[in-house]
Amino acid sequence: MKCPRCGADDDKVLDSRSAREGAAIRRRRECVTCGHRFTTYEEINRDEVQVVKRDGTRQTFDRQKLEKAIRQACGKRKISSEQIKTMIDNVVAKLEGDEILSTKIAELVMDELHKVDEVAYIRFASVYRQFKDVAEFLSAITEIVRK
Repeated sequence: MKCPRCGADDDKVLDSRSAREGAAIRRRRECVTCGHRFTTYEEINRDEVQVVKRDGTRQTFDRQKLEKAIRQACGKRKISSEQIKTMIDNVVAKLEGDEILSTKIAELVMDELHKVDEVAYIRFASVYRQFKDVAEFLSAITEIVRK
């Protein structure tokens, strides 16, 4: 691991512990060259999972793309970075098999967003479900109010 301060790749691990409810490992490190201490996270790499898009094309699962979509839905809402990371971890933990439909991932994201913030849920749903007019938007809002 390269030191963020001096760029040296010689460090020692001071402490390791479970993070994000067991979905990652947090490591506290110290650079042997300059003594700078920094934290790294190790998590399961789901790169082997292929996402089957609506048009039938396949893409390798990209955690950053998932994070971008969730952060966009949560924009200007009072949702912490830790809550977002937890939502992402929960979605990734539910991915099963070598292939998964993009619609399944979207449903998992909506389930997580619905638990945290209804406005973020509606924002994400409006893009995923491709609302064509205000009536469809109102229908989704009415559905939330009934729950």
